[in-house]
Amino acid sequence: MANTRQTTPDARVEDRSRQDHPDHPVAFDDAAILQARNSAAFWAATGNSRGHEVIRRRSFLAVLGGKRAGTRILLQEPDLDAHELAELTELAGRSTGPVDVEDPFSSTDLSHLGMRNWQMPIMVRPPGPVPAPAMEVSRVQQTHELQTAEQIVIEGFELTRFTPYRPGEMFPTTLTEQPGVDVFLAVLDGETVGAGVTVVHDGAGSHYWVGTPSAHRSRGAGRAVMLGSLAPMANLPVTLTASRLGRPLYESLGFTAVTSSTWWSSQ
Repeated sequence: MANTRQTTPDARVEDRSRQDHPDHPVAFDDAAILQARNSAAFWAATGNSRGHEVIRRRSFLAVLGGKRAGTRILLQEPDLDAHELAELTELAGRSTGPVDVEDPFSSTDLSHLGMRNWQMPIMVRPPGPVPAPAMEVSRVQQTHELQTAEQIVIEGFELTRFTPYRPGEMFPTTLTEQPGVDVFLAVLDGETVGAGVTVVHDGAGSHYWVGTPSAHRSRGAGRAVMLGSLAPMANLPVTLTASRLGRPLYESLGFTAVTSSTWWSSQ
C-alpha cells in the first residue's frame, strides 16, 4: 500500500534561492542534476521491484532487465572517464533486450553504440500552490488499481515490448512499496481515464509515465493526473522530461523548460 509522504525541501536550497537569486529559482540552475538523481531513484526502485540487477557507479546507474524490459542506463555526472564509458558500453552491448540511455547533461557522446538519439527539455516547477483537478484523482492502493495504471501506460506510450500483457511485469505489486514512489489514477464518470507515477527523492519530486488511453484523450485526464499528483509535492521543486506534445500542458501548470536531456535508444 502506498502511504502519504511529506518531504520538506533542502534548507540549503531555500537559502540559496533567497540569497543568491531572489527572482530565479535555484532549481532552474540544478535542473540537470535534480532530474539525474530522481530518474536514478525511480529506475532503481523499478529495477528492485522487478528483481532486476541494479548497478551503481559514480557516473551512472544501470538496471539490467531481460529481453522485454531491456537495459536502462541513467547518467549521473557529465564527465565519464574512459573506464566508466567502457563499462557502460559493455553493459549496453550484452543486453538481451532494448537499451535506453538518459543523459540529462547532454555531455556524453554515445554515437559509437549505434543507437538513435534525440533531445527533450527538462522542465522545472518551483514550489507553489496547486489547483484542484477537475476529476477524481487518487493514489493507487490495491493490486487491481496498479494493474489498471500499468495497462494505461503500456497503451498510452505504445510500449510494444510489454505486449502481450503480463500483469505486474512493468509495475510489480511492490513498486509502490519502494521509497518515495506513488502511482495515481484519474477517474471520470466511473471510468479510469489516466495514470501517472511520481517519485520524491532528496527534497525534489518528478513525474513519470503520465498517460491516457487512446479512447479517453482530449478529456483533460492528463491535466487531472498532473494536478492530483502535484498536490502532495506542492512544497517541493518538481522536474520532468517533456515530450513535444506534453510541453504545452506542463507549461500551463507552471513548469519552465530549463535545459535539454539527450536520450539514446536501440529501438
